[in-house]
This record gives sequence, structure tokens and C-alpha cells, in this order.
Amino acid sequence: MSRPLTLLLVRHGQSEWNAAGRLQGQTAGIPLTDLGHAQAAAAARELAGLRPGVLVSSDLHRALQTAEHCARATGLPVSTTPALREQGYGVLEGRPSRELWDVVDWTDPHWAAEGGESLAELHGRVAAYLEHLCAERPADVVALVTHGDTIRAAQAVAGGLGPDALPAVTPHNGTVTRLEICR
Repeated sequence: MSRPLTLLLVRHGQSEWNAAGRLQGQTAGIPLTDLGHAQAAAAARELAGLRPGVLVSSDLHRALQTAEHCARATGLPVSTTPALREQGYGVLEGRPSRELWDVVDWTDPHWAAEGGESLAELHGRVAAYLEHLCAERPADVVALVTHGDTIRAAQAVAGGLGPDALPAVTPHNGTVTRLEICR
């Protein structure tokens, strides 16, 4: 039996839209705040101590800025993939999150905003990417710089859970979550 593949999931640092309480989804070009850069640098130092062999990032700007900190700390090049993007919220992106509690059906994993993606679709996208990593196994320890809902989907996939059972708690900005898959 082979050893499990260790994933180190880094949530990007605080972005301008995190600070403003706006729903980001897959909106491109949202930069990190000064606090976000500090969080990214701290996560990068932690990541360097865990010695990943590969560094992959979401292709969204806030994740890439975080991945740049990780690349400097680890000496690894960054590759990108849209598979690690945040859940798409379509027409709701950019709106204040507090306005959406009565608009979004957070309990239905198949609900999606117009032009967006459901939790079930996010779960499927993340499951397919993790299956690819298991098949290709680019290193024994892989760092993935990504987003809160994407990390929750990865946790569900790793635990053998469906999209209706994603963990309720989203990791904080600039944290590293360790998972083992491919057992």
C-alpha cells in the first residue's frame, strides 16, 4: 500500500473584497490588502517548514499574490489551474455578503446563482482535480493555494462526503490546512 498524498491547502490572504464584506466568487483582479500580504507571508513561512515538493495555485489574482509569497519562501515555481478557483457566484459577485442571506439558499447544494456554480458543481470540480493529483502524484507533499469554499470542498472529498456535507467552518485567510488523500 502506498503512502497517502499530503495536501497543504493555503487559503489566500485577506483581499480588498474580504475586508469590504463583498462576495468575491470567481471575480478576477481583486488584490490582497496589506494585512492579506502579511497573512500570506506568515502562511508561506509555515508552508516552507512543511517542505512541499510542488506548488499549485488558483489562477485568481488574490491566490496568485499569496502563491508568490509561498514561492519565495519555498523556492518552488508556481503553476496555476482554474480547478482551484473559488465557487462561482455569477451575478451575485461584488454584492455585500450581508445582503445575500435572504437571496442564497445556503442549504441546497444544487442551488446556483444566475451565471454561477452550485456547491455540487464545486465539489465535482475539486473531486476531479484531486483524483488527477492522485493519478499523477507530482510529489508526496503538494501545496495548493486556493479559496475558502474550495478548501471546504476538498475536506469533504477527502472525507468521502458529498456536497451536502461540506464542513460548516471556512478556514481563515492566510491559514494552512493539511489533508491526506489517495489512501
